[in-house]
Amino acid sequence: MTAIAMPAAAETFDGPYVGAQAGWIKNKIGTLETSIGNPQVDHSRDAATTGIFVGYNVRPTSSIVLSAEAAVDFGIDDDVTGSQKDATAMINPEYGFDLGIRAGYLVTPNILVYGRGGYENIRASIDFRDINGSRHDKDNFDGWTVGGGIERAITDHISARVEYRYSDLGGSGSKFEQHKVLAGVAWHF
Repeated sequence: MTAIAMPAAAETFDGPYVGAQAGWIKNKIGTLETSIGNPQVDHSRDAATTGIFVGYNVRPTSSIVLSAEAAVDFGIDDDVTGSQKDATAMINPEYGFDLGIRAGYLVTPNILVYGRGGYENIRASIDFRDINGSRHDKDNFDGWTVGGGIERAITDHISARVEYRYSDLGGSGSKFEQHKVLAGVAWHF
């Protein structure tokens, strides 16, 4: 009797994984509702971001991969400053975390194409100066994120991926958007 050999990378996308990621981020901020007022920034800024992620893949069929994932990201020099007639505001997104799900399809045993969606939270430092004086505080901005990417198994324990994410962190009366392009490497157990 002859056994059928599966490619070594076939198990890469099944089970737990951890990884690191880095890339480009664009913060687009309009008017924000914060604990110290409603600064009108109306500006955007390109910056770098880096972070770590952890997740778990499940393969309900040989070609479908479902994942739950959590990540923590840190912006690098990503503060956004805007000035209006009588006010200046600076928003510094210090760090964020997201919880999401991925649904993907293995186009080959080594290449996964996926979409993702979930919840995101950003912790930001806020400096606001207007005719009432200067104020400083920290605030949380919650929202949703969607995106997609491609991940390739390099070995049966290591994969590399590239993805795009869009996040909307503004509530009613607020505008805070993020665009990210991330490259990551994961270790699969």
